[in-house]
Amino acid sequence: MAMLTDFVYSTESEPHRIRTRQILKSHPEIKKLIGQKNPTTFWVALGCVVLMTGIAYLVRDQSWWIVVAAAWFIGAFPAHTLFVCIHEAAHNLIFRKPVANMWAAIFANLPTVFPTALTFKNFHIKHHAFQGVHELDADLPDWYEAKLIKNYSIGKAIWLLFYPIFQGIRTLRMKELAVFDKWVILNFIVQITFDVLIVTLFGWKALAFMVLCLFFSVGLHPLGARWAQEHFLTLDPKQETYSYYGPLNGPNLNVGFHNEHHDFPSIPWNKLPEIKKSAPEYYETLKYHTSFVKLFFLFLFDQEISLYSRIVRKERGRVSVADQSKPDLEIVQAQSQGVPAETAA
Repeated sequence: MAMLTDFVYSTESEPHRIRTRQILKSHPEIKKLIGQKNPTTFWVALGCVVLMTGIAYLVRDQSWWIVVAAAWFIGAFPAHTLFVCIHEAAHNLIFRKPVANMWAAIFANLPTVFPTALTFKNFHIKHHAFQGVHELDADLPDWYEAKLIKNYSIGKAIWLLFYPIFQGIRTLRMKELAVFDKWVILNFIVQITFDVLIVTLFGWKALAFMVLCLFFSVGLHPLGARWAQEHFLTLDPKQETYSYYGPLNGPNLNVGFHNEHHDFPSIPWNKLPEIKKSAPEYYETLKYHTSFVKLFFLFLFDQEISLYSRIVRKERGRVSVADQSKPDLEIVQAQSQGVPAETAA
């Protein structure tokens, strides 16, 4: 792949809705997985919240090098898992009632200090619906990010280190998607209350540990390779979504099965491997990653990979801004009403 000085523009629609229809036509047995919920995810979140809070207590009086080491080597993993729990709640894949999922997201948000769970939901759903559309896809780097970082290793390292900040700034361009409702306010109130309690009971160093866990869990850490894995053009200049099949799908809660997730966003994380197993001809022909450590260093040091290594499209297709990104569920529901798969979703 050549060194890029701009994003890669595409006039084609994003690939996932098309593949969803094809797979459901070839493998109708996958329909039984669509719409399932996985309440076990809440217990996973509970374990991670308790673990991170416990470690914060243990390091409250330790030297700073111990705090940083504990965050990088231990805390980053449950923090990342909590991020995926919030992601599952955003898709309403934990409980059947949307309200219960929002409460689960607020709870999973607690040890990561900043009240982002409900705002993440609002922006993430549109990432699925408008993949690659700059003004609607908050997963896509900003123009200034790509121009500032370019392909320099030190720049990409700084970008990963401060990834949560860059991601937060991106949402400012999403003027059509800005939502500030009672749930966002509630997320703020609960989170600030928790942060105050941590400082009051454990001290500032405990809160700093949690902040470090957040930044490492999605940044300058092998877990941060997830951002390069999902949609960066790392292996093929035309394939815009990649899956990861490796051991970190444990703390990742199978979010590495990313093509599978985008094709079937209404299937919870514990069932994603079944999609690949049922339709191997669709996924084994795509390129994928098997090592986050290898990808981490590839992203940092390969001069041909930069923040411009993303596919961008200007056309929104026939998808409305109100779309809730459930093409798989919509297809199944439409077929149950006698609508052909070719015209559904």
